[in-house]
Amino acid sequence: MTHSSLLKSTALALLLLGTQATCLAQSAEKGKEAFIKNGCWQCHGFVGQGGVTGPKLAPDPKPFEFINVFIRHTKGPMPQYSEKILSKEDLADIHAYLQSIPKGPDYKSIPLLN
Repeated sequence: MTHSSLLKSTALALLLLGTQATCLAQSAEKGKEAFIKNGCWQCHGFVGQGGVTGPKLAPDPKPFEFINVFIRHTKGPMPQYSEKILSKEDLADIHAYLQSIPKGPDYKSIPLLN
């Protein structure tokens, strides 16, 4: 395989991977429901702000594929979620929900904090 062919194949694979994740991202509203139903809020807060036991997830969540691999194979305090428990489609909706959460105001714009 030539260097050019390898680059084209890699670019195509990345494009398809990105397209797959994008096609799965269905609904931020469904994602919010799945986030609550599956108990994500217990450690990560209702808007992904993080908490005592779970890191901040939003705004600006990690890429979908990272989250998908992490929750399926985690070895830390977070339980693993197989596709039988949390489908890839539900996870894509959760990712869409996390992406929909806006950034909070800059602390400099809050009079009480200045």
